[in-house]
Amino acid sequence: MKALWRWLALCALALLCLQLYFIGRIALMAVLSPQSTAFQRSEAWRITTDKGRLPWAQEWVPYAQISDNLKRAVIASEDDGFSSHDGVDWDALEKAWAKNSKAEARAEQKGTTKPPKVVGGSTITQQLAKNLFLSGERTLLRKGQEFVLTFALELLLGKQRILEIYLNSVEWGEGVFGAEAAAQHYFHKPAAKLSAYEAARLVVMLPRPKYFEKTPNSAYLSGRAGVIAARIGDARLP
Repeated sequence: MKALWRWLALCALALLCLQLYFIGRIALMAVLSPQSTAFQRSEAWRITTDKGRLPWAQEWVPYAQISDNLKRAVIASEDDGFSSHDGVDWDALEKAWAKNSKAEARAEQKGTTKPPKVVGGSTITQQLAKNLFLSGERTLLRKGQEFVLTFALELLLGKQRILEIYLNSVEWGEGVFGAEAAAQHYFHKPAAKLSAYEAARLVVMLPRPKYFEKTPNSAYLSGRAGVIAARIGDARLP
């Protein structure tokens, strides 16, 4: 019995040390920009393994040098409550849970083996927490850790810094990371000069950047970008 309690205590201590490590890393991000994210490192490994080389484009730019059009577009598309919530949009999460449950139920009724499309409901802060530190697996343990990191990001960094790190690290194509690299790659201009429609096109790419990089003439991409561009004026910046 003592051995069991000792083992549980060691597990609890290891978990506490892990959380302190994460919190320390996040606190440093208030003054030091992250060199890479967990997702970027996994992508670098995959690309190098597949291609034997690493085509990579990323250039960090300060918050002020990113077009307000892009900031507003990503908020309008990905997380319209970003400036006001505490890191988690509980209403969106509840709706996503209900939608996923219905999709699973329909799949069971049809007897299909194809997994239903999963709706995330994640905020910009949650997406950043996942990209910075976590794997892409979908488990309750990983989701719980994501919540802890999300609240730590909100507490220690603030909205502008969160949005700055997100826009400088998010994927926009094969080896293309961050707003500056994306603006140069797709429009041959700096991120500060992006128009409303260009910003909207980039934002529509976010859920499937590699797919849209290969299909730039997609009717969905153009149509959805028009919708987002029209909504940019309503987005509230932090």
